[in-house]
Amino acid sequence: MSDIQKHGGRVPPHSIEAEQACLGAILLDPEQTLDQVVLQLRPSDFYRNAHQKIYTAIKDLAARNEPIDLITLNDELQAQKMLDQVGGVSYISGLTDVVPTSANVGYYAGIVKENSLRRTLLRISAEISGEAYDESQEISQVIDDAERKIFDITDGQVSEGYKKARDIVNLAVETIESYYNNAGNYTGIATGFTVLDDMTDGFQNSEFIIVGARPSIGKTALALSMTRNICLRHRIPTGFFSLEMANMQLMQRIISMESRIPGGNLRKGLLKASDFHSIMDVASVIYDAPLYIGDTPNMRLLDLKAQARRMKSQHDVKIIFIDYLSIITPENNVMDRHLQVAEISRSLKALARELEIPIVALSQVSRDSEGKAPHLASIRESGAIEQDADVVIFLHRDRSHDKELAENMQGIETQLILAKNRNGPVGTVDINFLPSYAEYVSLDRQS
Repeated sequence: MSDIQKHGGRVPPHSIEAEQACLGAILLDPEQTLDQVVLQLRPSDFYRNAHQKIYTAIKDLAARNEPIDLITLNDELQAQKMLDQVGGVSYISGLTDVVPTSANVGYYAGIVKENSLRRTLLRISAEISGEAYDESQEISQVIDDAERKIFDITDGQVSEGYKKARDIVNLAVETIESYYNNAGNYTGIATGFTVLDDMTDGFQNSEFIIVGARPSIGKTALALSMTRNICLRHRIPTGFFSLEMANMQLMQRIISMESRIPGGNLRKGLLKASDFHSIMDVASVIYDAPLYIGDTPNMRLLDLKAQARRMKSQHDVKIIFIDYLSIITPENNVMDRHLQVAEISRSLKALARELEIPIVALSQVSRDSEGKAPHLASIRESGAIEQDADVVIFLHRDRSHDKELAENMQGIETQLILAKNRNGPVGTVDINFLPSYAEYVSLDRQS
């Protein structure tokens, strides 16, 4: 029966007694205990191989809605030709003698889970150590793999690779029920642009969203306008990676938006005494906002992913903006440019799914789109971006009158084109660009 394996000369963390008590409690009162245990433990969390098989057999019986007791469990293990491997009828029967009551099953399951996590950490530590000695691997990749594995442990999300439909359907029903209970509200994160939010139902978790435009149309302005609405208005934790603009410049633009003081006046110091009162009021609001800005130029892809994971782990950010995709430094500088961009795109899509938050990346569109509405094929450098993205948004306007309208302090009407929406409709939304504040607003809100 012994399947103890030493790790570096030491026995890995485990508690046979807690495992036996957990299984025994289930057999004593499956209706009250099984659901509680299933939420905490997988078969692999048990240290003893026999206990893994017993627990799997119990879950199989539950999946078929069959009663769970000593007789049915023995029959199930016998049918799978595993009864003798787990110790026979006498061992199964003895499990109920280990625990007098099922009341403490949560405590026993907690011990089993904690020891499982400790063993996982030991295993991953050994893997990281082996990779660190392997000089054929780039150290940046070793660090990225190590960090991902550690975050998997801390988040309790060590993946099994796939799930059966029955493991997903309950969660899906609960999600639908939450939609019903919140009827009329967006299921995702609202950007503050009502017509766009009506079409997308807000930016959804795990979505990879592209915002594309020609230079000087205002991609950063749109991203900051959305950030302002999401973070300052609704206090939703937000991450913003600015790879082209310094964090001080970004903050000045946000202050301009919030205080309604033209950005040019801020930069030139053309301020009145009342302006300083407005700036201080706005600064106090921004001071407490859950906004986290990274402005490292030429940021490597692996560094961006590492910082995004920290933002999620330490501050529970709900959405991340990246300004912009094409100036992320890829890990492989030898590949053709379109392959590098494809790698970046795939990695950001995977990161959105890993962190279970929307990731919004800004992107340039091709020169061919100058003067006409861009379309999906207009995204520069790689068709992979179009394929990976769940939502693609373009900004477009006739720029021939920009200077005239800006001088007259008028808003500049701009088309926001929802060109791809994997789970909803597409279409065009008219919004207004206020050049004095480098801000986009809905047409029904001009100031």
